[in-house]
Amino acid sequence: MKQLCDLRVNGEAVQVAFEPYKTLLEVLREDLNLTGTKHGCELGECGACTVLVDGLPIMSCIYLAVEAVGREITTVEGLATRGELSALQRAFARTGGAQCGYCTPGMLMSGTALLRENPDPGREEIREALAGNLCRCTGYTKIYQALELAASELRDAGETRRAG
Repeated sequence: MKQLCDLRVNGEAVQVAFEPYKTLLEVLREDLNLTGTKHGCELGECGACTVLVDGLPIMSCIYLAVEAVGREITTVEGLATRGELSALQRAFARTGGAQCGYCTPGMLMSGTALLRENPDPGREEIREALAGNLCRCTGYTKIYQALELAASELRDAGETRRAG
């Protein structure tokens, strides 16, 4: 039986009815039509479904939606502000960090969490933060470069809290 729940997604309060066994990924994609979060392995191993819950990256395919009630959920759709891409999104575009694009939303979410926590990450810290996100196309170098570029731009602008 569906239950009516209040969620906070991308800064907006939403009310949605769903079965308590549904994952956050399913509710985001199927009930809220936020399809930027990708459906990948369903095992929490590929990272394509990464979203932020209270600022922390989680694999939404193994996280029950009822666990998100009362928490702040941020999806890739929530990274842009008033139509302006985030620094990390712009950096991905500039460096060619996305190829097929399937892993990109998860990479952006994990990268956003890292940059908000650490405005000056080294390559090893970036590698560790993205360890749960798999990419079959890029070899990761351009993704790492995108995070380094975004970090540099954010530091220069003094906007470390606006990483995402």
